Amino acid sequence: MIVVEHLSGGYEDVPIVKDISFTVKKGKILGILGPNGSGKSTLLKVMSGILPATTGTIAIDGQNILSYNARALAKKMAVLPQLHANAFSNTVREAVSLGRYPHQTGFFSSWSERDEQAVQHAMLQTGVKRYEHTPMEFLSGGEQQRVFVAQALAQTAEVLLLDEPTNHLDIAHQRQILDMVRKEAVECGLTVVMVLHDMNLASLYCDELLLMESGQMRAFGAPHEVLIASQIEEIYQARVATYAHPEIPKPQITMMPAAIDYQQRAVIKKEHFMITEHFIHLQSEIPLKTVSSAVHNPGIGWHNCLLNRSVPGDYVISDVKREVNEFLQRGDFSPTNTVVMLTAVPTALVAINEFYAPFGSVIVAVTAGVGNAVDVSRVHERQDEPYIGTINTWVIINGCLSDEAFFQAMMTATEAKTKALQSENIRDERSGTIATGTATDSLLIAATQKGKEMLYGGPITEVGKMIAKGVFETTVQAIRNYKNQF
Repeated sequence: MIVVEHLSGGYEDVPIVKDISFTVKKGKILGILGPNGSGKSTLLKVMSGILPATTGTIAIDGQNILSYNARALAKKMAVLPQLHANAFSNTVREAVSLGRYPHQTGFFSSWSERDEQAVQHAMLQTGVKRYEHTPMEFLSGGEQQRVFVAQALAQTAEVLLLDEPTNHLDIAHQRQILDMVRKEAVECGLTVVMVLHDMNLASLYCDELLLMESGQMRAFGAPHEVLIASQIEEIYQARVATYAHPEIPKPQITMMPAAIDYQQRAVIKKEHFMITEHFIHLQSEIPLKTVSSAVHNPGIGWHNCLLNRSVPGDYVISDVKREVNEFLQRGDFSPTNTVVMLTAVPTALVAINEFYAPFGSVIVAVTAGVGNAVDVSRVHERQDEPYIGTINTWVIINGCLSDEAFFQAMMTATEAKTKALQSENIRDERSGTIATGTATDSLLIAATQKGKEMLYGGPITEVGKMIAKGVFETTVQAIRNYKNQF
């Protein structure tokens, strides 16, 4: 464990870092963030004793580092600086072996088995074992960086200070190094303090973050407590947005352009829809922001092409995603730029309507077969095999929605669809009760993101009113088209 209390210091009598206090427990990783010139590297240098502390203390396991001599401190603390001196033509093995110097007991001391194990472990962990006998000058900057990380790791200290350890590394080796550091912290109880520029990497790999500004601590805490968009914008003078990582409970940062109107947004019209025997197609001039439960490219994204593909009612494919991808390639559609829904309803039965509002307009397209309608409150009584859905709904908004409004729009559209089934007296044949949809309905909300942002999309908002009206009326029309056909 390392404890820093009221630490100030810097160059000569000028304090660059001022009154910094924090604790990093054994087995934990602290990431230090901040804009250029905020004092991140200086803080690490003062902590390691490279620069003098004017006030405050640094303690490792309860003992002030000033009480250690240089060799004893090196056994406790390993340091990877930002810049490395490599004046001699060492091989990789020789460079990594320098990390064992604090553990040598005399000028003529022998190389121990423990020394060898530490060096071999460090080279394997950092992926430089294959360069063991290669001179350092023959390595790329990224490869040299991994060697220096291995050198610090070979020191087998209890505390590891790293100044931009991922500098010069590609994303694969960034992950390798940080995975290794994380593993050493968790499995071996290594205490790590590292300076990082990449806020997303810092969030992913660090237990806590220290955000610096002008040599002072602006924020300290868990990543979700530090990486707050408004705080990052104020310190870095840059627009950002935060979002959740898709796999682990950590925030991620996205940089936003300074000019939010850097490109013209298209306006979608009803006549832009193309209906063929096999699909309903909308091609936009520019990407639409979409939120959907589609079969292909579901979730949140930006897409130019929307497809509602009609397939037979007995469509059963073991690998639907692969089959849909092959369909797109056969039709010269971009697999990465197209959202695809599947419906058992013939495309000719689609209902498409446009509704105008002060903010712009809403276009709703619905295919609605109700032969397999279900009451969601009674589906727990059924044992159906999965089958292709029949009510697919597109809501295209010529306007700009916040993320919250997108999800509220989905709720509004779903409620309006349910009301349409009630209005048309569509029933679950098994329970005899009013149906709420079919077993595998799909919904898409798409927006041009042009104009003033609408923060909410509930039924009492202007956009919500149009969505509710549009989905209800268009779903009723689509149901009647289906009834007239069958």
